[in-house]
Amino acid sequence: MKITIIVGTRPEIIKMSPIIYECEKSNLDYFILHTGQHYTYDMDRVFFEQLELPQPKFNLNIGSSSHAVQTGKMLIGIEEILQREKPDTVLVEGDTNTVLAGALAAVKLHIKIGHVEAGLRSYDRFMPEEINRVLTDHCSDFLFAPTEKSKQNLLKESIQEDKIFVTGNTIVDAVFKSRQLSAKKSNILKELKLKKEKYFLVTIHRQENSDNRSRFDGILTGLKQLIKKYNIPVIYPIHPRAQKKIQEFNLNSEGITLIKPLDFLDFLQLQENARVVLTDSGGVQEESCILGVPCVTLRNNTERPETLDIGANILAGTNPEKIVDCVALMDTKSEKWTNPFGLGDTGQKIVKIVKEVI
Repeated sequence: MKITIIVGTRPEIIKMSPIIYECEKSNLDYFILHTGQHYTYDMDRVFFEQLELPQPKFNLNIGSSSHAVQTGKMLIGIEEILQREKPDTVLVEGDTNTVLAGALAAVKLHIKIGHVEAGLRSYDRFMPEEINRVLTDHCSDFLFAPTEKSKQNLLKESIQEDKIFVTGNTIVDAVFKSRQLSAKKSNILKELKLKKEKYFLVTIHRQENSDNRSRFDGILTGLKQLIKKYNIPVIYPIHPRAQKKIQEFNLNSEGITLIKPLDFLDFLQLQENARVVLTDSGGVQEESCILGVPCVTLRNNTERPETLDIGANILAGTNPEKIVDCVALMDTKSEKWTNPFGLGDTGQKIVKIVKEVI
């Protein structure tokens, strides 16, 4: 059996790392194919180094483009490699253009597809990620759903139950493995002169926010109001795309501490010690929930409803006043919740299924 693991972005590298470790441990015949959707050192290579992952056998170096151009280039490149290498199974993770291109290339070549983190739904078709995850689910042979709720989403769409496996989410494995390492190796709090729970941490990168002037301005206004109300810093490791949009839209980010993108260990340390995390990232919602840090999601919906159900997260949208109100509500949270995404053995479960079933 030969396995191709396809990645392209920072979250995919992190979330596929437990599966790669298990493939190594089990001495499976596999290789990593990297599309290069994320391509800078800060957004890509540093994660392979920190997580001690083998380098990809192939890197397409696709880079940034429109959805159509990027996905088209990936399809061409992935198909060529799959035809040459002839794997039995392709594993993809999440909801990016890399995931969709990998799944489409594989299904056309009649190669079995395993979708890690299957069944997530925001029910917002304006999100490109929603289109990607739905299409990938429907052309996959094996769907590794992180929760029972994700499984129910798939069953409602008439996907066969025997294709679905509830495994937990590999982000739990990654956070558990890296948490202690982060505490030992990261000096980010010292470098930024921060103290535990004396700052807010923010990430904004989704197209629906960063490409919409009104929504992005509303978020930045809300963040400035938080600084004024609480008199503590707002730390924003800014995605290159978002930085470009702030300049293009001539938005005012004065007072917000903008820093370059962080590696996984530094970000984990900032996240674990933040007073509240504000984000539009699905992965950051999960990580904050796992770490026990209150989260405010800067969107009108989420494909991680489990975080809302247990009180770890709240939807604020992009209205400045609502953002401030939601932070105030989450800041008063005293009770802790139980992480709904698994026990940290998801990578092991998925590789076991791959070996036994596929």
